Amino acid sequence: MEVAWARCFERVSLQLRGRPPGQSRRSLINGNTAVTPATGETVLVELPLVLPQVGSEKDQCVDRLLDRVKAKRGILKAHVKRANGDWYFCLHYDPRELSLAEVRRLVEREGAAISSRYRHESLHITDMDCADCALSIEHILRRVEGLLTVSVSYPAERLYVEYDSHLLSLEEIVRRVRQLGYTVELPRREPRGWIRRHAELARAMVSGASLALAFLLDEVLHLPREALGLYLVSYFAGGWDATKHGLLALAHLRLEVDLLMVAAAAGAAVLGHYPEGALLLFLFSLGHSLEKFVLVRARREIETLSRLRPERARVRRNGELLELPVEELLRGDVVIVRPGERIPVDGKVVSGASEVDQSPITGESVPVAKGAGDPVLQGSLNGPGTLEIEVDRLAGDTTLSRMLRLIEQAESRKPRVQLVLERFQRVYVPLALALVFCVAVLPPLLGWLPWKTAALRGIAVLVALSPCALVVAAPATTLSALARGAQEGILVKGGTILQSLGVLRAIAFDKTGTLTRGRPEVVEVVGTPGIAAGRVLEVAASAAMGVPHPLSEAIVRKAQSSGIRTGPPREVRARPGMGLVATVDGRRIAVGNRRLLEELGCPLPAEIIRMEEGMRTRGITVSWVAVDTDCVGLIGFRDSPRPEARSVLAQLRALGIERVAVVSGDAYPTVHAIAQELGIDDVRAELLPEGKVEAVEDLVRAFRTVAMVGDGVNDAPAMARATVGIAMGASGSEMALDTADVALMSDELTHLPSAIALGRASRRILLQNLGLSLIVIAILVPLAITGLAGIPLAIILHEGTTLIVGLNALRLLVSRSPKSNLMDSRDPS
Repeated sequence: MEVAWARCFERVSLQLRGRPPGQSRRSLINGNTAVTPATGETVLVELPLVLPQVGSEKDQCVDRLLDRVKAKRGILKAHVKRANGDWYFCLHYDPRELSLAEVRRLVEREGAAISSRYRHESLHITDMDCADCALSIEHILRRVEGLLTVSVSYPAERLYVEYDSHLLSLEEIVRRVRQLGYTVELPRREPRGWIRRHAELARAMVSGASLALAFLLDEVLHLPREALGLYLVSYFAGGWDATKHGLLALAHLRLEVDLLMVAAAAGAAVLGHYPEGALLLFLFSLGHSLEKFVLVRARREIETLSRLRPERARVRRNGELLELPVEELLRGDVVIVRPGERIPVDGKVVSGASEVDQSPITGESVPVAKGAGDPVLQGSLNGPGTLEIEVDRLAGDTTLSRMLRLIEQAESRKPRVQLVLERFQRVYVPLALALVFCVAVLPPLLGWLPWKTAALRGIAVLVALSPCALVVAAPATTLSALARGAQEGILVKGGTILQSLGVLRAIAFDKTGTLTRGRPEVVEVVGTPGIAAGRVLEVAASAAMGVPHPLSEAIVRKAQSSGIRTGPPREVRARPGMGLVATVDGRRIAVGNRRLLEELGCPLPAEIIRMEEGMRTRGITVSWVAVDTDCVGLIGFRDSPRPEARSVLAQLRALGIERVAVVSGDAYPTVHAIAQELGIDDVRAELLPEGKVEAVEDLVRAFRTVAMVGDGVNDAPAMARATVGIAMGASGSEMALDTADVALMSDELTHLPSAIALGRASRRILLQNLGLSLIVIAILVPLAITGLAGIPLAIILHEGTTLIVGLNALRLLVSRSPKSNLMDSRDPS
């Protein structure tokens, strides 16, 4: 039964891929069905049409819709499938009980009901002064009935929520957050005025100025009463944010570092040490404002991408030239882009020629020549020529829009080390308070120290134990690295993936299109006795016409260049790992490997087998061609290695990669010839998709951390099994953006070492930050307990460490060259 379903879907998918050039994808999907006796009829419906607010096929709303549809009478099966680079609902139904129109109305009705009830929102949230604030918001909101999912990203200043609108409103969520003392903005906007944008820094400056004047009056002019008022101003300005957030968290039974710092400053004031308490609050607020500066800097680097999208476009409709908002453009519209303008859409050039700077999207170092038929990306900068571009993706579905959504999702995914630190903090804070209590109370009770001396030591210990630098280490490093990757055209989906890049030990490459140019050419055509080579090429081209596979495209190119005209096949069925079978003029045409012909019962002439083996030993990929059950000939292909491949592999080995392997479905002699040319010893060839998965699993067992590099389409199962899946040329592939852990937007192999070096550098900086934070705590606490380090020294070292950690993370953004010392680093482990 499962086989029948798979074949049913396969026919629909192939029909989609082979649609006529002028026919829109949506009209084809919404107007065609496939039939099998076992399952009735099948229809595909685009996921975004049914659930427009859902950004991923893994969203809970997809499962909710499937559950509701499956329960309806006449629906035999409902599941999610990918076809032609998009996600679809695949519905199998009984035509005796439901018509096609009824199925569509059913899906649309249920989808509308779910979209209306279960809402997703991404809100801009401000006034968080540390990562503890994000944890407090999550902890408090999770108790609210109807709030299904909540995630707060302190670095990105984003609140992500999914909620049941029958139980909860967005206004209620916003009200709850504002009650905690934070500002929620939708849509995101930048506050006006320097003071409003940098309110915390302004308060820190007031605190510092008041402290300096008070110290001058107190210690130099000996006017303690006059100085007291300025000390209080310094306390108020420096402790405002920390006190507000700390008390709100305490009201919900959470103890934050902010409140510990305020308590330490208050204790110093009670003991008459006003300068020490004011210094603590001044440096604490200054540290938070500088920490926020680091995160804002990284965040703005990412937001630079969003500013690349033009708001309006010049479009030709019905013979008129109109200027319209980009959101109003439709597929098939022709947009006019003049020299020096940014391209407002994803599409294909229909007229004109120019050079286009795609570096903000793909990271390519030089402009790319574009002419008729070439694809262009939204946000690219047009050069000296005027281009007419046909829109093929709507505004919300462009490569740039998808990149921005994925980066936003990556910001919300906390790296594993950050989650560990958050769990550790829940235990650490109570233990730290217990130690402070012992230091401040036990010595006086035992007669070892006076009460005042013990209390001052307790305050110094409290400052020393505060884990501010630990808390900021992971988010600051992660956001800086994500921003740096975006600059280089490297899209990393979250901090955990980033850290995995930093410990890779082995890499498996697909051959075609990854290590090679991905554009094989026909180099030899051989016919069986009595059949001309031209006839073999004509038959194969008739079957391969419109099939999106490199070998099929090479056959068609060769036929066209030889003046052979062919029509499209009536029906094409792909045979994964073997080839294709098509029907042309009522005859069955098979193009594929020897295994395909054997399965179809085609006799293989001994002479042709010998010729195939000879071609294979010369590193030529061979496809057999058969008509009905008769073998008619062979077609040989060769794909040359990328010119930069050898130097890239050398860079990877210099970065600490211990094993490089080729994992391919091509014949062993072909793969071995390419591998030998590039200096690769580990060759695994003639593999079906499941064989590639097994090869990756074998590497994982041997090396633990393995990356699989491919196109993100045919290699998706193997990439999913690897520690990190890396897709190349993702700017032109929606599937690559969705399936890969790391997407290299450019089709240049040179970006791969930069991606791994970025992971190495971010991991090294994170370890440096964590190590420095722990070392300072380990040294400072014993000194504070024994009285060798007083409150001022504890404050300076504590806040200085936090500042150093933030600036160290910012190094990932400061270095602009991908070959800099920052990026050219070995595995630190």
